[in-house]
Amino acid sequence: MNVTSGFRILIIAILFPVRLLAVDETSPETANRQFETHIRPLLTQHCERCHGEKKQWSGLRVDSREALLKGGDRGPAIVPGDAKRSLLIQAVRHQGDAPAMPEEGQLTNREIEALEEWIRTGAHYPNGKISTQITRDPNHWAFQSLADAQPPEVIETSWIRTPIDRFILAKLEAARLAPSPPADRVTLIRRLTFDLTGLPPTPEEVDSFLADDRPDAYGHLVDRLMETPAYGEHWGRHWLDVARYADSNGLDENIAHGNAWRYRDYVVESFREDKPFDQFLIEQLAGDLLTADDPHTRRQQLTATGFLSIGPKVLAEVDQPRMRMDIVDEQIDSVGRVFLGLTLGCARCHDHKFDPIGADDYYGLAGIFRSTKTMDSYVKVAKWHEHQLPGDEAVQIQAAFEQDIVQRKQQIASLTEAEVQRLRTSRASGDTVEIPESEFSTEARAELGKLREQLAAKEKEGPELPSAMGVTEDEISDVAIHLRGDPLRLGDVVARRVPSVLRGREEIAFPSTHSGREQLARWLVDPSHPLTSRVIVNRVWRWHFGRGIVRTTDNFGLLGEKPTHPELLDWLAREFVNGGWSMKSLHRLILNSNTWQQSSAASETVIKGDPDNQLLSRMRLRRLTAEEVRDSLLAVSGRLDSTQGGPVLKVKNRGYLFDHTSIDLTDYTSDRRSLYLPVIRNNVYDLFQLLDFPDPAIPSGDRVTSTVAPQALLMMNSDFVLQMADSLSDRIHRESESESMRIARLVQLSFGRPATDQEQQQYSAFLAQADTSLMSLNVEESVRKRMAWSVLCHTLLASNEFIYLK
Repeated sequence: MNVTSGFRILIIAILFPVRLLAVDETSPETANRQFETHIRPLLTQHCERCHGEKKQWSGLRVDSREALLKGGDRGPAIVPGDAKRSLLIQAVRHQGDAPAMPEEGQLTNREIEALEEWIRTGAHYPNGKISTQITRDPNHWAFQSLADAQPPEVIETSWIRTPIDRFILAKLEAARLAPSPPADRVTLIRRLTFDLTGLPPTPEEVDSFLADDRPDAYGHLVDRLMETPAYGEHWGRHWLDVARYADSNGLDENIAHGNAWRYRDYVVESFREDKPFDQFLIEQLAGDLLTADDPHTRRQQLTATGFLSIGPKVLAEVDQPRMRMDIVDEQIDSVGRVFLGLTLGCARCHDHKFDPIGADDYYGLAGIFRSTKTMDSYVKVAKWHEHQLPGDEAVQIQAAFEQDIVQRKQQIASLTEAEVQRLRTSRASGDTVEIPESEFSTEARAELGKLREQLAAKEKEGPELPSAMGVTEDEISDVAIHLRGDPLRLGDVVARRVPSVLRGREEIAFPSTHSGREQLARWLVDPSHPLTSRVIVNRVWRWHFGRGIVRTTDNFGLLGEKPTHPELLDWLAREFVNGGWSMKSLHRLILNSNTWQQSSAASETVIKGDPDNQLLSRMRLRRLTAEEVRDSLLAVSGRLDSTQGGPVLKVKNRGYLFDHTSIDLTDYTSDRRSLYLPVIRNNVYDLFQLLDFPDPAIPSGDRVTSTVAPQALLMMNSDFVLQMADSLSDRIHRESESESMRIARLVQLSFGRPATDQEQQQYSAFLAQADTSLMSLNVEESVRKRMAWSVLCHTLLASNEFIYLK
């Protein structure tokens, strides 16, 4: 940080302190998955036989967090947050005075590292002693068919704009509460523009909306925003959270997903074009099995299967059967969480502890994905499969490659002929005399050898044709239950099938000639399916309101929360399916409701009667996401590059990209939208990490919103934010002449509203004080005044009003 930056921050802190609102929500989803996938199986298989309910050698039990914290004869077994001091780690690492465990032999490095990571992150241990009356219940609400719910009758019918309002108002009236008044039009256009595009409205867009006196002006605004490229980019990013999108593999071999961008662009295009969600789902699970009438559609279908391929993999795993089943497990877990809202992966080692999903259900699904080819090779470093994409681009690249080969061969032939002619001339021999290459000059032989090596390498490498990560069919096979998840301890073979509790009345026939992915996908989008439509409309609701009707968006099982408005959830799900699975129709239904258009300000009576806003008595205050913060900074400063699509990495596909010791080829220097910054597992952009970007290794439908001191420091100290403040200052000086006009423009750009008289006075005084404070730098007056403007711009960009939506 330079001297002027330090002065700027000091001035802001003294003259215009920045305060952040406290909004703190946490989600146990990531910790639950880590425990159920990696930790519980280890404790169950290796520890509980001697340290469980029946036996407690050395006074130690490991079947609950409380027992581990209490420990045994030697003291607490774990120290949450400190793996090195934990006796459990010392025992499994065979270090210190702790007895070497387990007795049958040391755990693998990977298993030990999983235990260490679990302890470092707090040793989350889900309570496994929930009453059997509420566990594994097949009559759980989420497994039942959609109710034929009808919008209820209400007293205050004048408030109703869409049927959604009836469901919300009915509960409010039952609680003797009234909804909050509507948001004003300035607030509404800012909220709506961010909601649909992830960008702030321009001052010109705000002025146009305020001047539009048509009764349906708001509806026209909704439609216009959904037709912008920014809509597809913003809502595509929502889906990429769920799809655990990343531009690198992560884990042990963090190599580049050089063609993952094609899946990203497929998602963006699908949302922009309002592809029906049922088709969107089928393509992601079984696009390679579908037919197409044109190359573009075929490219989309093949690229869509990147959903199954893009998850993290241990590419250096020497145990190939385990690696293969780990990939299958990741696919099952992702499909379960993303489309069903169920933690199916918890049934890999044993029947699900809480949901009625048996190990046989899990391995019935495993057969589908075991019959699917995700990897071309499992030999270290394992190689994932990619589809060659048809189309003009491929034809042109192939032609260019073949032409290059011809030219290389001609170059070799020309050099050979030239050398022969040189020797014939020097020897005065006839044109018919054969001259072997061994008689060529040393230089000619070396050059020919070099050219031939290059030709051979080029022919072996082949053309770099357009390709996309994806899956295809493999040898078809059913899978035996892996006892305790161990691929070497096999039980009964389970025919490919879907979970029994969700099967429905008709048995699904899985063909012996195909994996069954297409049958699985079509079962998921059957209108009678109890979960798929509920899960996706709940996701959309959460992305609009900040909280789902079911708050645990990725878990509709018995450990998940119940819906706050179950009838509304089922009505929305039916409307969504009956409306052709159209996302844009669902947006219109929600956004045109009075419920969504409420003010975030509420009366004391409403806050007292609905303190957690469960009844949606008001709109929630929302902090911008990490991408929205960055994109807004670029947008208001005039630096946003709106280029769409394309690759983002500067290394070759499968090239080494990042590790924590010697390699870091990540590059975040770009003025494009945040969607087009690389997502590197284990090395997410620091601005994103601080602003709660989700873990790109797992599906995430409910981003956490935290408020911690480093976020305020980021907005005050970040070089990026400082640069944006300077660019914003440059912009308002280009676009306005007088001080008052510049202040007005600054407020319009930053907050999407006119400046008040008080702000004009306050900011003018601030500029004067900042100018005085900067005099000690001994710079020209014009430079000093420009610096003062940058300080003011920085102040507004770091303020609550800039990064929060009302």
